[in-house]
Amino acid sequence: MSKRIESKHKIDRRLGVNLWGRPKSPYNARSYGPGQHGQRRSKPSDFGLQLTAKQKLKGYYGNITERQFRRLYAEAIRRRGDTGENLIGLLESRLDALIYRMKFVPTVFAARQFVNHGHVLVNGKRVNISSYIASPGDVIEIREKSKQLAVVMEAAQLAERDVPEYLEVDHKAMKGTYVRTPTLMEVPYPVQMEPNLVVEFYSR
Repeated sequence: MSKRIESKHKIDRRLGVNLWGRPKSPYNARSYGPGQHGQRRSKPSDFGLQLTAKQKLKGYYGNITERQFRRLYAEAIRRRGDTGENLIGLLESRLDALIYRMKFVPTVFAARQFVNHGHVLVNGKRVNISSYIASPGDVIEIREKSKQLAVVMEAAQLAERDVPEYLEVDHKAMKGTYVRTPTLMEVPYPVQMEPNLVVEFYSR
């Protein structure tokens, strides 16, 4: 498990978007970058646009490491079809992303910690690796002892996001099924994601 020492609250402001669409985002109060030079604006280059697209995707999924992201990109290239779509499908198949999408936890950062602490079962077996790639048809559930945790109860009540159609969730049983790999258009991103620019970044 890698430790994220960078302040996650600065990610929104640095990228210039409310990345997770949360009402308490610091970007809502100050829509410019952090630091003394945060208010300087300049037209980004093609490289800058590609880099920002990559940073948005990495940041959205809990600010995953470059090593993990490159590994996912390599797998996306290996698979048939559009590389950008494949990359999104792989990111959405991560166990921490699925726990977050199913509204078992309030944030993707909480999802990583929740999985790492062993609160999640996949097909009846405990999995504590947040980067675990689930397959369509997998059943994901919260362990019985963990269903009454405050973080779980809070997340189920959140009105700021809905469970997407490629998942089936029973919040009473705290169990869900990963129905199918989504396309980019199906993923409920609060901001525009551009995986095609990420492909261009790594193809340079």
